[in-house]
Order: sequence, then C-alpha cells, then structure tokens
Amino acid sequence: MIRKYSFPPLASSESKILILGSLPGDESIKQQQYYAHKNNAFWRLIYRIFGDEPDADYTKRCKYLLQHKLALWDVCKSAQRALSADSKITDVSPNEIDSLLCDCPNIEKILLNGHKAEKEFYRYFKKISVPAVYVPSTSPAFASMTFEEKLIAWQNEISDFKYGD
Repeated sequence: MIRKYSFPPLASSESKILILGSLPGDESIKQQQYYAHKNNAFWRLIYRIFGDEPDADYTKRCKYLLQHKLALWDVCKSAQRALSADSKITDVSPNEIDSLLCDCPNIEKILLNGHKAEKEFYRYFKKISVPAVYVPSTSPAFASMTFEEKLIAWQNEISDFKYGD
C-alpha cells in the first residue's frame, strides 16, 4: 500500500461549518483538488443546497464554499491506502483539527462526510466540544442512497447556516 496525504484546509475565520472527509482519493490527489472524481456528488450537493449550478473552475468552487461560510478538510493527515477505498485506509495520522478550530473560532458544527470520516474523527478527537454530525458519503462508492436522499440529509444539516454572499 502507498502512503497518501491530505491537502491543506480550505477555511476562513468566517467559516461556520467544517466539513471533514476521510482522505483524498486517487483522482483528487492526481488533480490536487478536493472531491475531484467526476462521480463524487460533493460539489453538486453544495451548490444545489444554495440553489446554484457547480462552477467548472476549481478556484471558483473553493471561493463559493468559503462565501457560504463552509470549511473543508480531512480527518486523516496521512494514511496507508490501496486505491481510493475508505475501507482500505490504515495506519492513520490525524490532521490537527483542534488547531484549525482555534484558528476558525466561528465554526459551530462539524459534518463528517461518510462513515470512515466519522470513525476516525471519534477515534482521535473525543475531546472536541464542537458538535459533530454524520452525513452520508458523497463518494460514488456509497450507492445505497440516491443523490436526492443525500441532498436532503446534507440540506438538513446546512440549512440553518446559509449565510452566503
């Protein structure tokens, strides 16, 4: 297995919600972009929640996220991982999420994108006082829910924090 690494956090002091994934997949690592796999629903979900269509430009997508007071990072700083499967993540070194929360004091909620992010978060960050909530994985590998079902679950968690533009 190959050791893989997370990206820097995408956050600002204005962020209200921190979204945590597990670790970037191979396509994201190749493109150096969060949620770069064409079938990952992340960007479509975020834009749809705010009533917009995703921008093709990654830099604009990142700005859009920040404009809506959302932050993005991964639970794992690095890990061994075969291909892109969350089930293949082992030997985790966690990111410094507690430090990020100090740098971004307005974060009021953490969304854990998928079961692996949830499992690793609770393994390493039991003392964080910011409420954390599981949301269904946006990965195409999590096919037991439709896009619309995932959208409803994500909307329910983000709806109170729509502070855009």
